[in-house]
Amino acid sequence: MMLPRIATPKYDMIVPSTGETVTYRPYVVKEEKILLIALETQSNEAIESAVIDIIKICVETPIDVKSLTTFDIEFIFVNLRAKAVGEGIKVNPPCQHCEEINEQKVNLEKVIVKGLEEDIDMHVKLTDDISVDVNWPTMKNKLTEEDMKTGTDTLINMVARSIGTIYSGEEVFSASDSTKKELVEFVESLGTDQFNALIDKVSEAPQLSYDLKYKCKACKKDNTIELKGLIDFFQ
Repeated sequence: MMLPRIATPKYDMIVPSTGETVTYRPYVVKEEKILLIALETQSNEAIESAVIDIIKICVETPIDVKSLTTFDIEFIFVNLRAKAVGEGIKVNPPCQHCEEINEQKVNLEKVIVKGLEEDIDMHVKLTDDISVDVNWPTMKNKLTEEDMKTGTDTLINMVARSIGTIYSGEEVFSASDSTKKELVEFVESLGTDQFNALIDKVSEAPQLSYDLKYKCKACKKDNTIELKGLIDFFQ
């Protein structure tokens, strides 16, 4: 005799970067096990991999996960988690004044993608003749461990991976037609001011955000903390 199966509800959400509506179901115990194993490793890479695997399983609308931005991935997963375990999760931030740990509840349905509502100009002029269009990083071009050997390597590769198009006079060069090495060499050829201008633009990327306000149970002082990015929601 076949055991009964509990029907899983389905929901719709809008992918932040594209405006596309996708259908998904909450993750169940089988998928939560993937996440819990990753959390035990305390490895950001393992957690990211688990999150992507769960999204692939639970989002029923055909979607190219590699084409999604980092903030798309984070937003989709928060929605999956909100429906799977309830809209409230617990985090344990330290007090900004006395460092006492304070357990707090975060309403996942109040988490937003900050910066997406702003009309950001993605074009950066480097010289009178050379300019660049910047793209938000996607899972397809995320940094590897090799890219992050040092802090400088991380910044250079982050900028290189974010370049969409390079304009030089009348010539137009698409990053998709260039190798990783060529893009890195282009970034390394920039002056400090030009490099910083690109870093500033990339740093404007939208991100998951939640303002957490609470009074410390020990020192009684008020705290205001902005949770940013997926890892902050697993404190």
